[in-house]
Amino acid sequence: MKNRKSILQQEICPVLPSHIASLLLQLPDNIINEITEIRIRVNQPLLLVLDNSDIMVPQAGKTAASEAYCCTDKDLSRIFQLLCKNSVYAFEEEVSQGYLTIPGGHRVGLAGQATVFAGVIKTIKCISSLNFRLAKAIPGCADSILPYMVDRECGRIVNTLLISPPRCGKTTILRDLIRQLSTGKPSLGIAGVQIGVVDERSEIAACQNGIPSVDLGPRVDVLDTCPKASGMLMLIRSMAPQVVATDELGRQEDVIAVREAICAGVTVVATVHSRTVNELYGRPYIGELLAQKLFDRYVVLSSRLGPGTIEEIFDSRQEKVLYTCPDEVGICG
Repeated sequence: MKNRKSILQQEICPVLPSHIASLLLQLPDNIINEITEIRIRVNQPLLLVLDNSDIMVPQAGKTAASEAYCCTDKDLSRIFQLLCKNSVYAFEEEVSQGYLTIPGGHRVGLAGQATVFAGVIKTIKCISSLNFRLAKAIPGCADSILPYMVDRECGRIVNTLLISPPRCGKTTILRDLIRQLSTGKPSLGIAGVQIGVVDERSEIAACQNGIPSVDLGPRVDVLDTCPKASGMLMLIRSMAPQVVATDELGRQEDVIAVREAICAGVTVVATVHSRTVNELYGRPYIGELLAQKLFDRYVVLSSRLGPGTIEEIFDSRQEKVLYTCPDEVGICG
């Protein structure tokens, strides 16, 4: 498994101007090892979000936060060109969604001037903010959740929804769940299962040329950069998975595809943005899945004790099967 410095050097720095890359690589290892986000804003300090705080990166030869490097519009323009490989038009669809994904599964959020046509965002130009969110694989981070996903009577993996706000480790945990289910877990009576992954944003498998760059186990088929709804149904028809996994449900078509998959006898493991189960009832479309009791387990995550803190686990009737976890560090920390 790559350490955070190797990830920074090999996957992030190639899309940064050399002077910014140099500032980052010269930071102490203890700082680098805690980086979760790199925030770059026009006329603002270069900012790093760490596991439990944030810091401003000093200029070369300086140490005080008051002497932080101030990012320029030229910096952001150059980074955007590097992200788009000097062909912004080729990445127009991703840009219109407000993010780009780079090798390693790292998502780069974009903000600037939106171009809107008929109420739909077509692209974002004059980029004024970038947020590099560093992805990482943490083998074993799903250990505490896995026992609740197995029906001990028949050995079946149950339909599971991971619920959390952003930056709480849900994608990292989903990645490890896929790996462990694919590999098998004899201690829980889980033989390796065939899994189809729909990776719409290239964050789960971090595919390069369609090939996963992270370990997802030996029984996984990945449909990369494909819309979730059509991808789930396509995999069911073409690859006959026992489990389908995907990230960040939200649209009506996602809900329809989840319903069809479950009704076809395929287990669905997915994530959704929310703070609580109750909040999901008020969400369009997603609330329907809860009302119909299609998921067997709801795992609520937070960053209260670090990313991946398990707050509660509910069954299909929204009755708790695991209460707030004890005061120990988050499993993605």
